[in-house]
Amino acid sequence: MNQTLLSLLAFTPLVLAGVLLIGFRIQAKTAMPVVFLVTAMIALLAWDMTFTRVLASTFQGLILTVAILWIIFGAILLLNTLKRSGGIAAIRNGFSGISPDRRVQAIIVAWLFGCFIEGASGFGTPAAVAAPLMVALGFPALAAVVVGMMIQSTPVSFGAVGTPIVVGVSGGLDKAGISDTLTANGAGWDAYFQLITSEVAITHAIVGLLMPLIMVTVMARFFGERRSWRDGLEIAPFALFAGISFVVPYALAGVLLGPEFPSMIGAMVGLAIVVPAAKKGFLLPKTTWDFPDATSWPKEWIGNLDIKFDDVAGRAPMSVFMGWLPYVLLAVLLVISRTVEPVKEALVSLSIGWRSILGESDIAGSLEPLYLPGGILVIVVLITVLLHRMRGQQVKEAFSESTRTLLGAGFVLLFTIPMVRILINSGVNGADLASMPVAMAQLVADGVGHVYPFFAPAVGALGAFIAGSNTVSNLMLSDFQFSVAEALGVSTAMMVALQAVGAAAGNMIAIHNVVAASATVGLLGREGTTLRKTILPTLYYVAFTGLLGLIAFYVIGVSDPLIG
Repeated sequence: MNQTLLSLLAFTPLVLAGVLLIGFRIQAKTAMPVVFLVTAMIALLAWDMTFTRVLASTFQGLILTVAILWIIFGAILLLNTLKRSGGIAAIRNGFSGISPDRRVQAIIVAWLFGCFIEGASGFGTPAAVAAPLMVALGFPALAAVVVGMMIQSTPVSFGAVGTPIVVGVSGGLDKAGISDTLTANGAGWDAYFQLITSEVAITHAIVGLLMPLIMVTVMARFFGERRSWRDGLEIAPFALFAGISFVVPYALAGVLLGPEFPSMIGAMVGLAIVVPAAKKGFLLPKTTWDFPDATSWPKEWIGNLDIKFDDVAGRAPMSVFMGWLPYVLLAVLLVISRTVEPVKEALVSLSIGWRSILGESDIAGSLEPLYLPGGILVIVVLITVLLHRMRGQQVKEAFSESTRTLLGAGFVLLFTIPMVRILINSGVNGADLASMPVAMAQLVADGVGHVYPFFAPAVGALGAFIAGSNTVSNLMLSDFQFSVAEALGVSTAMMVALQAVGAAAGNMIAIHNVVAASATVGLLGREGTTLRKTILPTLYYVAFTGLLGLIAFYVIGVSDPLIG
């Protein structure tokens, strides 16, 4: 079989996922098992991988899946615990009274608080939390979902305490092979991984600076009385101020601290700066903007759920400080666990792993349940139960709802991540072929050539659109992007960073996230309306990122330890 046909065959799993999920609108829980089986058949028959190696790759993928599910569970459990303790209601109450201008409310509630929730929880939760909060403040349900979806951009690469980078990029690259090459070049994996993290943070900071302005402009254009772009642009000074207040600490955290903290630190610093400024009217326009009178709203704007954030029955309303305290504790504990060496060593000491799975020396998997963000999140949940003096029934309900959510997400990942590991481990085969991601990369590099970096973020966004997840997009495509960079002779770290940034932007149009956000405000069935509005900021994000990629490679000449 010639090289072009083999390369096209390597693309089959990704194309099949797209056709089934988008073309035929088949649910991921049905589509992904089919894609996994097709991938295994291609590996066995065309690449001549041994059955043992395919099975070992599957087990490796399942270990990685457990790690991701542990983080998802912790993030969702904390959110559901706060919903039942009255913590989320307290946070909501803290936002009311800052400013009557809906544009200011959108920037503070959706952009800054939403970015914090993304940093702490990830996995589509910011829109699902921010949308009902905005409806409770008086936003039309559709406007709340559209604005909520636009949060799913800049903070997403560092969402769920860095999962898309920590799990997605690390798990998506051939870490063992790259580490060997780095060692030969006098470098190491940790420094290379931090370089990717820094480049992701800096790229996001540049592109994301305009996102608060784009968010309120889209809101004013589609939901204002005058349907005017100008009403959004009128608040540009304040929106840019809010953008800077978030992206500067965000970028510094990414460069100095690593992938776990940028979104949380950027949002906390941003809130501390922007909220007092808004209360004093700093940089705010003289006119106060609002939606038309609720009686004149079109039917498609209104959800069929009555959003209520009641305080816990029989209890005095919780203070704003107590509502926020669990998230502050989470940030503090994460920083300690990553920076205080004795604590880090103690947490990492509990490790469940499998080296040389089924005798395959280069395939291994391990799990550190206490060190992974999931362990820290569960510790914070236990502290929250005591701090908020929760009843056993409330804790049981939070646990039950989180488990149901986990089972829904878990089934799809049980097939998606093993499929990715088969692709990555396909380089060892009886047919003497390069791995499938390398074969795909060669076809793309030959076809598009040196302008490929412009399209790299769009490829990442497409992966997120198909998979409904930045983490899974990085798992599927990081090795592919790495291989294209090698074929073009440019920085592999920067190309993987473009993948991660594009995959984050793709969350704005990921069906999975739109459905989750729409469900919270009773708008199920109107996802298409939301997508038609969020496609504009998505196109801005991937195009601007692609342009930055071209400048980085061919004007600045960025490098990394693999290319010198």
